[in-house]
Amino acid sequence: MIEEWMKEIKKACDPKSLGMILGHNGIVRATTKDGKPVRAMKLSYDKAKLESAIRACKKKDGIVDFRVWINEGVLQIGVDIMNVCVAGRFRTDVLPALQELLTIIKGEIVREEEIYI
Repeated sequence: MIEEWMKEIKKACDPKSLGMILGHNGIVRATTKDGKPVRAMKLSYDKAKLESAIRACKKKDGIVDFRVWINEGVLQIGVDIMNVCVAGRFRTDVLPALQELLTIIKGEIVREEEIYI
């Protein structure tokens, strides 16, 4: 998915404005952050909040494209949680934009419930 998005962005964007494309692929880990084993994760998200966050991030200076896909349901270990792709002028534009959106997604948009072994 991310590779396809990158190809599409390269075709669609003005090369004068495009100096970096950054991809993020979040996957379900086998343990919690504190090391407890899990067998899966139940995930849902607020689509309206996600669209609003993407629109806001696309307005940032130096950003030319932002794409996000989030999985839903009961996700097994190793399954994709989300894919995010940010394209922009410079690394100094793209890296903070990706970090900001990931923080918003994890803190305000996604609801995760770990399913323990």
